Amino acid sequence: MTIQLHNISVHHSGAAKSSLALRELTFSIQQGEQLALIGPSGAGKTSLLHTLACALTPESGSFALFGENPWQVSSIARHAMRARLFLAPQTPPLPPRQRVVNAVLAGLLPQWSLWQAMRSLVRPVVPGIAYDALARFNLQDKLYARVDRLSGGERQRCGMARALVSNAEVFLVDEPLSALDPTLALQTLTVLQQEAAKRGATLVCSLHQVELARANFARIIGLRDGRIVFDAARQDVSDAMIESLYRNGDKVAAEVSATSDIGVIPAAVPPLC
Repeated sequence: MTIQLHNISVHHSGAAKSSLALRELTFSIQQGEQLALIGPSGAGKTSLLHTLACALTPESGSFALFGENPWQVSSIARHAMRARLFLAPQTPPLPPRQRVVNAVLAGLLPQWSLWQAMRSLVRPVVPGIAYDALARFNLQDKLYARVDRLSGGERQRCGMARALVSNAEVFLVDEPLSALDPTLALQTLTVLQQEAAKRGATLVCSLHQVELARANFARIIGLRDGRIVFDAARQDVSDAMIESLYRNGDKVAAEVSATSDIGVIPAAVPPLC
């Protein structure tokens, strides 16, 4: 099992202690599983991805990553665990004056020594790897372009190319399609899923494109107000469940439960040892 959470609660980064981004989440993710996170803006999708990436510390509950609690090991061990993850934010952190080739090869930094990293900044040491990754997103002609010359959609795909060159065992991807047209969105998602399947990596992807989530992911988690409203196989996610998830009001979970046999997660995950 790659990830296991039990009654996890997390505060908003930099917010008051009374402000919770995630509230008592319990679920697990198997190695190689692919799942989509959906829900309205502010539901907690980004906070959950950052928690899984060991960027936010849980306020309460139990969290296991690769069989260990990352907050109960040394900082060196936690850094090694993070090196097995790839977190792709919605807006990729790409220095504007950097060349695309260097931005993509940054996915190799966890594997490189300081000397290799500095050398590659001066003269990219393996540009062919970056070229091949970019080609999967039809961006190979941008290899030596500056990042600030890219459109928003090109920057997002550049960030995905960076993910491909990494050796990540877990991809945590936050809204990777927000700046893409429908054709490019489907192509980008297909490449990402194919790469994860090829290497047996786990993929957790937050999406606002609900239909893409339902069409392409076997498992879907619906979040609202920091809580899990449903965790279900895609064939069990009904239109009524989706409508209730995004509808304004305070009775979302009850409405979903009334429209489906699944409702709010029925099965409790046993506490972590």
